[in-house]
Amino acid sequence: MKKGLGIIIGLLVIVGIFIMMGVGSYNSFVSEEENVNQAYAQVENQLQRRLDLIPNLVNTVKGYAAHEKEVIQSISDARARLAGAKTPEDQATANAELSGALSRLLVVVENYPNLKADKQFTQLMDELAGTENRLAVARKDYNDQVAVYNKKVKQFPGAIVASITGFDEKEYFKADPRAQEAPSVDFGG
Repeated sequence: MKKGLGIIIGLLVIVGIFIMMGVGSYNSFVSEEENVNQAYAQVENQLQRRLDLIPNLVNTVKGYAAHEKEVIQSISDARARLAGAKTPEDQATANAELSGALSRLLVVVENYPNLKADKQFTQLMDELAGTENRLAVARKDYNDQVAVYNKKVKQFPGAIVASITGFDEKEYFKADPRAQEAPSVDFGG
């Protein structure tokens, strides 16, 4: 009788240990997922800052380059797509499209020396450059957090807890495949 009770108590202790380990692992997943969400919020914050700056920049350029409507329209369209993007993949694609449109704008700016000398334009370009740097850091921080989280989801014993509790891998913020192509630079010669 005592031996049977000892075995039952021993099994209950072992089951209790496994439950505690599972709870600890689950809580760890919750914490890591929140770190990923927080890092992604910073990416979105910087994307929003960028979106907020662009209309001011475009309006400044419009005053000098009224006939460059195609470039200005492409920036507006790309900005709208970025604002409507929901997933990291969609945002990365829209972000690359907006970057391309902004680079075409810089080519237009080269044709307007007065615009380059305009104080408001210069200030907006400086703010945009700072935002681009902040965005690059935020994307890196997000991808670092995703790497930590995804490793935890894939490694044993976390993989078991993750599959049972529904924690899936997160998407990295990837560059658009067109970013691999070197930009074409033409100085009109």
